[in-house]
Amino acid sequence: MRGRREFRTARRVTFRGAAALLCAGVLFGCTAAGPDAAAPTRTAKPTPSPTPTSLWDVSPASVAAVGDSVTRAFDACAVLADCPEVSWATGTDTAVNSLALRLLGPEKVATRSWNLARTGARMAELPEQMAGAAAEKPELVTVMMGANDACRPTPELMTPVADFRFSFETALARLRAGAPKAQVYVSSVPDLRHLWSTGRVSPAGLRVWKLGICGSMLADAEDLGPAAERRRTRVRERVVAYNEVLKEVCAGDERCRYDGGAVFGFRFDGGQLSPWDWFHPSRDGQARLAELAYRRITKE
Repeated sequence: MRGRREFRTARRVTFRGAAALLCAGVLFGCTAAGPDAAAPTRTAKPTPSPTPTSLWDVSPASVAAVGDSVTRAFDACAVLADCPEVSWATGTDTAVNSLALRLLGPEKVATRSWNLARTGARMAELPEQMAGAAAEKPELVTVMMGANDACRPTPELMTPVADFRFSFETALARLRAGAPKAQVYVSSVPDLRHLWSTGRVSPAGLRVWKLGICGSMLADAEDLGPAAERRRTRVRERVVAYNEVLKEVCAGDERCRYDGGAVFGFRFDGGQLSPWDWFHPSRDGQARLAELAYRRITKE
């Protein structure tokens, strides 16, 4: 009996020693408490999610500008004339400090920026301008278009919102066909009613507006009657609708940035409007537009 007990004791010791050696050789931890002991489980460490990479480059190396008379700096230097050297987008005037000057420096503005805007253009022309911009393979395209769609002789002649949307969508498609990686900065349409409220207190502004500029908003500028107010409200509402289109369509393009309504909300004063028409931006007004664009484009 004694011999059997000693054998059983030795066998238990040998089993426990083997179990301890086995535990030492496996990846997961365990104890040498015996064959019936439950092995503790290991909790896997969570894999951190990768940080999304932005496709937006805050320092593009070339700029193409499309749009209308504002981008051509119409009436900023002389009456009834374009003055692209003071354009907010691609101008070379250091006092304005255009977007292109800020991004490219004075040495590259002449060779790495293109102003393809046309005074009087409406949104229906933007697809053609965008095709021209795409041909230059720019890294950034600026868009400021829509004021002329609202500034018609009468509100009835304003561009329908659906047509405005179609032309803008077509323009972006034209750009993507020729320059798929180009970034796009889209300016909101200015608040035409604010321009009326600023210029109507100027005798010079009232005189020039009688020549027919932006009749839908500026005709009978001194008339504060209900019919005139309804007309101006209708025009402003159309501008708001245009800006909503610009915002929505731009949001569907991962390389497009809308200005968030910055230009629409900017309160141009008399010194920032042309002394010849009290409607287009002056040099100082162009400088303000350049600053708004630069802030949005270079925001991380």
